[in-house]
Amino acid sequence: MNVLVYLLPMALFIGLGALGAFLWSLKSGQYDDLEGAAVRILNDDDLPPEERPHKQDQSQDK
Repeated sequence: MNVLVYLLPMALFIGLGALGAFLWSLKSGQYDDLEGAAVRILNDDDLPPEERPHKQDQSQDK
């Protein structure tokens, strides 16, 4: 039973730390872009970086 004196405050501290981290992530905007990760897989990035067309090059072609 003496071990509860150590485990209970430790569990509360860890739980409050996790709650604080979650609230910080909400406040910093981590969950604002829910669709970005789903669409990012569709980007055509199989070319090496030096061969990818730049946005400036595409706007001049139009």
